[in-house]
Order: sequence, then structure tokens, then C-alpha cells
Amino acid sequence: MYRLFSLVLLSLVFTFASAQTEPGKDPATTERWEPIPPKVTPGKGTLPPSDAIVLFDGKNTQAWETEKGEVIGWKVADGAMTVVKGTGGIHTKQAFADCQLHVEWKSPTPPVGEGQGRGNSGIFLMSTYELQVLDSYESRTYSNGQAASIYKQYIPLVNACLAPGEWQVYDIIFTAPRFGESGRMVVPASVTVLHNGILVQNHVNLLGPTEYIGLPLYKAGEAKMPIMLQDHGDPVSYRNIWIRPL
Repeated sequence: MYRLFSLVLLSLVFTFASAQTEPGKDPATTERWEPIPPKVTPGKGTLPPSDAIVLFDGKNTQAWETEKGEVIGWKVADGAMTVVKGTGGIHTKQAFADCQLHVEWKSPTPPVGEGQGRGNSGIFLMSTYELQVLDSYESRTYSNGQAASIYKQYIPLVNACLAPGEWQVYDIIFTAPRFGESGRMVVPASVTVLHNGILVQNHVNLLGPTEYIGLPLYKAGEAKMPIMLQDHGDPVSYRNIWIRPL
């Protein structure tokens, strides 16, 4: 009986060992050790991660210029830069495509106007695709034009706006469009947006460039373009802007 038990035990051990080495049954066959992801130190508090490009740190605006390539005319004070009506939009000197972008913004207080005339600005990815900046806390406008909308394309999943005068946060993941040799769009641009930590745009495929009138239509252009902030005539403020090219 003891010999029979030993034989059965050895058979079970052999079967188990064989199963572990058969293709598809050894866990090591699906382990990948290369490449090793580079280390990035997360930012603490409002600090950016260690591999981010800081576009505005509250003081230095050298990363930005006007549409004419001149020094920006926006007001810089108290760690923020604020739109000065009539000075025009500003854009980064550096061009970007796929990216993670962090922007903090604040609508003016006390609020003035209603709808599209209340704390209006915009963040243009690749100078082309607008993520709306607007005071939509207690002010109604068309849904695909309120804060956190992809302007005239996608309504935000929720209204996550804070009250005027409070700092708000956009965290944006953007993928640039891809075009074929003929200039035809092959893969559309896409974007995911968190507004104050709440998902408001869930990997939406953009229909084309932002248009105020008419339907969007893709046209082949530069592979990388600057980030643009809009002067819509309202004193909207920005701070703590950083980007990670992907």
C-alpha cells in the first residue's frame, strides 16, 4: 500500500511539473521584463511631475507669445496671468501633438453678463480644437458651448463648475489626428478631460477643427502645433500650466 501511495504521489508531482512547463501554462511565458518604464516623480500639491514642461509657473511667461510673435500683453500678478481685453490670444512658442495638459483657470468675480458673455475664454489644442472655458456655475448657455464642452461638438457629461472666483482645474489627455499621404484623415483627434477631478469628456473622437459657424471638416496640417489661450474679452485668469508630450 505504501509503495502504491508513493507511485501515485510521484505521478501527481510529475503531472504538475509538466503542466507548469507546457507552453501557455507557465506564468513566466507571459512575463515581460523589457522595456523598463522610466521613473517619474509625481508632483506634490500643485507642483508638476518631474518630466513635465512648465508653461506657466505664476511668474515667467517666456513660453508664450502673441499671434504676431510678440511679447504677450496679458496681466501677470499674484501667481496668475489674466486676459487683457483686446491684446489678443496667446500661444506657446513650442509646438505639441499628443500630450497630457494641466491647466488651472478662474472666471472673474463678481460675474458680469450671461451665457457666452460670462467669463469666456478657451484652450485650443494644436491651436485648432477648443476646450471651452466659461463661467457655467449658474449661467445657462447652449450645452455644447458651456464650460468643459468641446466647443460646438461634445457636451460635457456633467457640469462640474465651481463658483466664480474659485480656481478650477482641467486635466486633458489629447491624441492628435493622423493623416494619410493624400491628406485624408485616417485617425481622428481624440480627447479625455477631467474637470476638477471629474470625468467630463470620455475619449471622444473630435469631428474636426472648432468652428463657430458650420460643420467641422478635417484638413491636413502640421503634425505639431502650439497650445493657444483665447482672448474673448473677459478677464479670465490662468495659472499652473504644464504639459507632458506623449
